[in-house]
Amino acid sequence: MKERSVGILGIGSYVPEKIITNFDLEKTIDTTDKWIVERTGIRERHVVAEGEATSDLATRAAERALLDAGISAEEIDLIIVGTVTPDMQFPSVACLVQNNIKAVNAAAFDLTAVCSGFVYGLATGSSFIKAGTYKKVLVIGAESLSKITDWSDRNTAILFGDGAGAAILGETDAGYGILGIDMGADGNGGDLLRVPAGGSRLPTTEETISQRLHYTQMDGNEVFKFAVKVMGETVNKALENAKLTAKDVTYLVPHQANMRIIQSAAKRLGLPMDRVVVNVDKYGNTSAASIPIALDEGIKSGRIKNGDVIALVGFGGGLTWGATIIKWSKP
Repeated sequence: MKERSVGILGIGSYVPEKIITNFDLEKTIDTTDKWIVERTGIRERHVVAEGEATSDLATRAAERALLDAGISAEEIDLIIVGTVTPDMQFPSVACLVQNNIKAVNAAAFDLTAVCSGFVYGLATGSSFIKAGTYKKVLVIGAESLSKITDWSDRNTAILFGDGAGAAILGETDAGYGILGIDMGADGNGGDLLRVPAGGSRLPTTEETISQRLHYTQMDGNEVFKFAVKVMGETVNKALENAKLTAKDVTYLVPHQANMRIIQSAAKRLGLPMDRVVVNVDKYGNTSAASIPIALDEGIKSGRIKNGDVIALVGFGGGLTWGATIIKWSKP
């Protein structure tokens, strides 16, 4: 039987209204706008309002993706949400979204690959469709990282923001859609980026709270070195799987963690920056949401067009990484 071609039928994104600028951070921690921009490229980030949670962001992005695809929620067979900031330990964000959008025929689960979550979700969802198990899969990357950010730590407080991006996967014309995938992990580097407490290893206690162990901890220098190395490697492996090379890439859509990392990845792939989709200045690092938000902006702006070859690439805690090569075709 001929293998099914799987592509994105619709895409949508959502960020909360509240904005925290670098100038706002200057008032609360020892930093400056100049220092932050020079080191990260970030100028502002969106954060959830009081009472707003990850499922709220994911739901809004999902609704926009459904509208873009021109299909109803009842047509969705599976919902996959990449997140490390669920509303609660269970039920999953995916189940909450399923109820919110009334996707009554969909199975639902969350996936934890941190900033690589959306790429992992695309790989998982497309596999179900290629296998003939499902026809339409909703993949969402959604985070409320402000909830696990220590706003007194200038090394991490400057980096993170909240948001969500969603894509509807389904069958597409032969030769289009997802052409190549690469994923990887290195658990040996797990301590480089983590939230130590709140799980079964260190359940919540007065001590874990007082020691601020429920916030994101990061070895920035080591994560930077890892990211610079792995982003180019995983894109090239995904391109090899697609029987393409970096010269075939029209646009690179990277995880929006740090401008210097993005520039380094582009250089390693031989791509000029005008062929890289960048919005880290507006949103900061939104983890699993960053790639779909950037992809949505690239498409809705008219920059990405049918026939373009897009390389999506992410890296994150775990350590994890992954890349997806897509030949864009919007029905």
